[in-house]
Amino acid sequence: MAKRLGSQLFINKLSYFTTHHEIKSLFSQFGVVKEARLIRDPKTQRPKGFGFVTFETESEAQKAMKAMNGRFVRGRMMFVEFANDRSPKIDTDN
Repeated sequence: MAKRLGSQLFINKLSYFTTHHEIKSLFSQFGVVKEARLIRDPKTQRPKGFGFVTFETESEAQKAMKAMNGRFVRGRMMFVEFANDRSPKIDTDN
């Protein structure tokens, strides 16, 4: 059985000057972007250089990943991959 990849992408190595609107605009050419968010430092509110983009479908996310991974944005090469599932881990050691 093939592993389902999901429709959320992890974007890393972004310039600290990249905005939420830029990310949404860059990725919207590949499909419907449901959410685009940059992770910020809670104290300074400065971007940490990574974020997430969620698409309507897995195929849109896959197209975006193939086209955008390794692309230069604001002078930095960004890396794009499928986001890991953050489901809670079950402790099996009883």
